[in-house]
Amino acid sequence: MPAFELFARAGLATSNSEARRLIKGGGARINDGVVAAETQPISLADLDPQGLIKLSAGRKRHALVRPSEP
Repeated sequence: MPAFELFARAGLATSNSEARRLIKGGGARINDGVVAAETQPISLADLDPQGLIKLSAGRKRHALVRPSEP
């Protein structure tokens, strides 16, 4: 899944275009690392040891994402 879509689905952006602007502006982080490109793929390899992905939009808005079971 592209990074911008994950930010929009997690509620940290109201639309895909807002998520793209957030990433281009350098305000988006995944597991405390800056998102390099809006189309950066996010996969199961990005999970931390607890099975979560931490998303941050700016300094004060955060979300934890847990992948759904197939």
